[in-house]
Amino acid sequence: MNGEVVAASAEPSPPLEWRFSQVFGERSAGEEVHEVDVISAIQFDNSGDHLATGDRGGRVVLFERTDAKNSSGGARRDLEEADYPLRHPEFRYKTEFQSHDPEFDYLKSLEIEEKINKIRWCQTANGALFLLSTNDKTIKFWKVQDKKIKKICDVNSDPSRTVVNGEVPEANSSSLRLPVVVTSHESSPVARCRRVYSHAHDYHINSISNNSDGETFISADDLRINLWNLEITNQSFNIVDVKPEKMEDLSEVITSAEFHPTHCNMLAYSSSKGSIRLIDLRQSALCDSHSKLFEEPEAAGSKSFFTEIIASVSDIKFAKEGRYLLSRDYMTLKLWDINMDSGPVSTFQVHEHLKPKLCDLYENDSIFDKFECCISGNGLRAATGSYSNLFRVFGVSPGSTETASLEASRNPTRRHVPVPSSPFKALSRVVSRGSESAGVDGNSDALDYTTKLLHLAWHPSENSIACASGNSLYMQSVKTNLGSVQIHLCTLETTL
Repeated sequence: MNGEVVAASAEPSPPLEWRFSQVFGERSAGEEVHEVDVISAIQFDNSGDHLATGDRGGRVVLFERTDAKNSSGGARRDLEEADYPLRHPEFRYKTEFQSHDPEFDYLKSLEIEEKINKIRWCQTANGALFLLSTNDKTIKFWKVQDKKIKKICDVNSDPSRTVVNGEVPEANSSSLRLPVVVTSHESSPVARCRRVYSHAHDYHINSISNNSDGETFISADDLRINLWNLEITNQSFNIVDVKPEKMEDLSEVITSAEFHPTHCNMLAYSSSKGSIRLIDLRQSALCDSHSKLFEEPEAAGSKSFFTEIIASVSDIKFAKEGRYLLSRDYMTLKLWDINMDSGPVSTFQVHEHLKPKLCDLYENDSIFDKFECCISGNGLRAATGSYSNLFRVFGVSPGSTETASLEASRNPTRRHVPVPSSPFKALSRVVSRGSESAGVDGNSDALDYTTKLLHLAWHPSENSIACASGNSLYMQSVKTNLGSVQIHLCTLETTL
């Protein structure tokens, strides 16, 4: 059995040297980005060999890994052979398809956008890829498979057989030509929508999550969470309902939901009040009560108008082994131990320097931006986005002081801000005051609120992050060598 990665490391992992790896869809200076081309969802599959993105135009774009020597367990082979250094993953465009189209609900006089809210990969079978994609109302199950290209190289006609006096001469075996179908050695990926799950949500879907049993998944909107069977499209089970009898009594909404990675009976969902609830499907059909409640104790002092707004959790992610849970609200990134509900294990400040600007952020609606978070496959680091195309990487292992602020660009900048941290206290800081924090890290006036990095994903087995900025997809990887391979040998083996 795999041990707990965070607890297995006797020493904190050394800081990583990040570098630009690849970019897809980069725009030139001054080029206008169309709204429909903005990336709105991103997800690696479990193997890390495929990457999917969705955009506001309803399209899903797939990328596949090309450095075959590192794929399909390449990290383990590198460690065993130790005859060449680890390389960063390289991807190429595979295919794209139109997943959702704009709709209009005539009963409610409501326009339904085609924007892709979430993408989740399902288990592969017979060489085909399967994934779920959703917009505000409808979830679709897609199958993507490579098909051999077939061409017709002849036709069933003979130009010598002309009509004479209204009659066609009889054909003989030498003059009759039948069409010949030739199968090429080349193949082309074909995407087919296999199932459509609709008419189950009155409010906008904000989350979908696959179950580890490979048979079911959940979808969540503001007030309800539904449980689906992948094979059944016309029926779902409502397992969480927070809608009050009177809407005037509504005090919080569901913001994100995620299945436990290994226990098929457990899932977690977050709320706009900053709390996270862990529920057990074995307790009852309708999970009115939770198994555990995770929320930070209220800080002493007066509350402000913005207190509840910035406390709203925008995203949650389980670590690979399932014991730790990562959450992101507007100001902070928090790491929770599901065995300890007294408070977060660690709190990492992301937007501490924006506190004096909350009024301005409220006026331009930036305070409602929903930033995602991700955690590395070995559970040692976490990342989340910010403004000016920046994203932050934190070391979350015990005793780690690693913090880095990087830019999603061809020439990313980074800086370390060493600050003491503890797995049991909120001590980690991204932004420091002084000469080291000059520029976009510490000066909120230098931030560009129109260029925000909301969506990012961590490769499941390697230190590589895919992040979306506008219509561009940037890949940031760690510069590795044989020395770093030896340092991380124990950690990688534990993960694999």
